[in-house]
Amino acid sequence: MLFEYIAIDQKTGRKVKVDVEAIDRKAAEQSIEEKGLILVSLKQKKKARDLSSSIAFLNRVKAKDLVIFSRQFSVMLKATVPVVKALRILVKQTKNPKFKLVLSEIADEVDGGMKLSQALSAHPKIFSNFFVAMIESGETSGRLDEVLEYLADQQEKSYDLMSKIKGAMIYPIFVVSGLIVVGIVMMVAVIPKLTAVLQETGGELPMSTKILIATSDFMSGYWWLLAIITLVLIVGGKYAVKTPAGKAYRDWLVIKLPIFGKLFQKIYLVRLVQSLGTLSSGGVSLVKALEITSHVVDNSVYRKIIEQTISEVDEGNTIGSVFIQSKNIPMMASYMISVGEQAGKLELVLEKLSNFYTREIDNLVANLVSLIEPLIMVVLGLAVGVMVAAIILPMYNLASSF
Repeated sequence: MLFEYIAIDQKTGRKVKVDVEAIDRKAAEQSIEEKGLILVSLKQKKKARDLSSSIAFLNRVKAKDLVIFSRQFSVMLKATVPVVKALRILVKQTKNPKFKLVLSEIADEVDGGMKLSQALSAHPKIFSNFFVAMIESGETSGRLDEVLEYLADQQEKSYDLMSKIKGAMIYPIFVVSGLIVVGIVMMVAVIPKLTAVLQETGGELPMSTKILIATSDFMSGYWWLLAIITLVLIVGGKYAVKTPAGKAYRDWLVIKLPIFGKLFQKIYLVRLVQSLGTLSSGGVSLVKALEITSHVVDNSVYRKIIEQTISEVDEGNTIGSVFIQSKNIPMMASYMISVGEQAGKLELVLEKLSNFYTREIDNLVANLVSLIEPLIMVVLGLAVGVMVAAIILPMYNLASSF
């Protein structure tokens, strides 16, 4: 932190106005007293920022940036490079302006005497509680380089997993979005011209044609109402999921979806066992590890399970006692964790579970990709079939009557 102070020099009796950088206000006052000055006033001052810093908020710090940071930081610490010097080097190498600014501030704070974990905790949007807790355990045990390397490995696994899932979803999302756009254009611009010919004949139209005409007329005449409803649903949905009740319902709905529910359950389970295993192996107490894991999982259903587990652990019971009773934790995982606790090999069991369910997710994603393609073709075929039944057949019957 940067402070501006006014003080009186005891030797000359003159009033001086200078800036001082310190961890907090108390440290700044102590620094002024050591200089033999009598403090008159002290206030915090914001650091000047250049143009790149002022627009840094536009650059989001990605998971890949953290992976690279952890890996390079670990390598430099293993090479006995001092922490502050390593951070200064990383500032020069980092391309993301926002991350560069954050690392520069962290380097200044550590150089001023602050612990690395404390400096990182001041940026919760970039460094999660999980990350900070692991760094703190590394500082306590003197194994900061090993902890950083382990963090980099775990983050790479999480990054690769999410990249595979996102990559698998790009194709179906693109196709479905295209179908929706084409469908809207057909209903608003094309269908009215085709159905106008059928209406002019004055003949009896099939029910499917009447429904198609009514839908097309409504979309053409009240497109503005549909746009408002869509906007209200999007904004209202975003607001609703920010409330505790809305988020709880969304989290419950996500794991109950017909096709994707099982996938999300396995993703949350991997986060749970992976985070808990990483924190436990890093020397973090079991209760604190569970508390941090509840936030890492980021699902209300699993957070409630973990909170119940914390209560049981506080009373002297095992983790498995709650997991076994939960329907959202696979029986195999619950019993393996219980056996691991009894044998004193919980970290090893959690690592094995993490690897197993990661492979399960890979297989499930591959199967979903194979399933989605024919499913899209079926939906497309049904849409074409409805169009044929509603427009082409009446036209054919009309032509046959002449």
